Amino acid sequence: MPDNSYRSAARSLLDSFRSKHVWFFSGREYAALPESLRTAIEEQQHGSERLISWIQLSILLVFATLYAAAPNTLPVDGKFEPVPIFLSAWCLFACARLYLTYKIRLNYPLLVISVLVDMALLMGLIWSFHLQYMQPPSFYLKSPTLLYVFIFIALRALRFEPGFVLISGIVAALGWSLLVLLAVIAESPQTIVTRDYVVYLTSNQVLIGGELDKIISILMVTIILTLAVARGRRLLIQAIVEGRTAESLSLFVPQGVAEQITKTSGPLIDAQTETREASILFVDLVSFTNLAERLPPETLISTLNEFFSLISEPIERNHGVINQFQGDAILASFNLPTRDLHHATHAVRAAIEIQELLQRHRFTGGITLSIRAGVNTGTIVGGFIGTADRLSYTVYGDDVNIAARLQQLGKQYDANNLISSRTRQLCDPKIFRFTRKGSEILRGRSKPVKIYEARKRHP
Repeated sequence: MPDNSYRSAARSLLDSFRSKHVWFFSGREYAALPESLRTAIEEQQHGSERLISWIQLSILLVFATLYAAAPNTLPVDGKFEPVPIFLSAWCLFACARLYLTYKIRLNYPLLVISVLVDMALLMGLIWSFHLQYMQPPSFYLKSPTLLYVFIFIALRALRFEPGFVLISGIVAALGWSLLVLLAVIAESPQTIVTRDYVVYLTSNQVLIGGELDKIISILMVTIILTLAVARGRRLLIQAIVEGRTAESLSLFVPQGVAEQITKTSGPLIDAQTETREASILFVDLVSFTNLAERLPPETLISTLNEFFSLISEPIERNHGVINQFQGDAILASFNLPTRDLHHATHAVRAAIEIQELLQRHRFTGGITLSIRAGVNTGTIVGGFIGTADRLSYTVYGDDVNIAARLQQLGKQYDANNLISSRTRQLCDPKIFRFTRKGSEILRGRSKPVKIYEARKRHP
């Protein structure tokens, strides 16, 4: 029984650590991301770790070069040089760390240890200066090498995880505090500590306020960088989520509408509709009933999906937006929601290209398919319809219905591509030639609509 209690307590402690780990390093938003996105982000972080390792090694090599090139100020009888020892140890550690980044993906414990070792070696290097130059310990507190602390804290921001910046800064502040303490207790505090700033600058005495300024500066830079990385990471993840949402929504609504959804504040049902002149293409499969009778249901569905995939490409290539799949038909709009100055020409061209594509294509089982298309241009309204809980984006208006009616009249006029007079008026006559088919009073309208068949001009 006690064993179970210990296991339960250990599991609870581990879960608590994991929860804090997620918040501390990655953020709660990161934990909610899909596995595929987390994997992609971690791969980028692994690349950042390699970059950090290369920069660290480059800095150390520059530091070693400068030390080697500087005049030797050691006393004549001085033989012990600790600085090269610390530099060599640090370079070896940096090389080993760089090697590991190419062999394995460093986990969080190894990364934390790496931060601790980097700061420990930097502080050890600074501490060794008083031995190198045979001075009292307070001598190393004047070293400008302290500035490298800020460089190595800033390097941690390349990983884009706030926890490592914070750990690096806290360790650096604690390390410098320890160096100050060692310098003070190594001598008599009454003689080594001064309150005179000039004496502090011109001697080996210690000004406690000056050292506190350095520690506060380290902590302030750390806090600012930590907050900046945390905010930047949160915005990055938010942008990834919104991008993925738009990508997923584009499977159900037009891409332009999906982008509008991610930018809309408030209920979508209250989103403003768009009204402007646009061209509507209505495409319907010929003899679908006979096809449905001949094919098994599974084959019928796969054939329809292949058909829709095939004819969608000419529509999208001509700047059209597919609004609805209606059984075996497609309703596409041009100039709504995506703006297109040449919407009529593009709509008619898409219809003709679909017909040409179907003439060459053979579906599963050698099946050939054909379509009839109707194109009309007029004032169209686009927007969300439905309830607050269930919405769909659509285009509607009397001119949408006319496109559907023209498609239906194709059988009567023995034509595969009927267009209205307004569409003909806006089309480029250099691309198409038009044949007048007649006039029809369409259902629900009192005035006749002039009907034309459009064909591509051949050079």
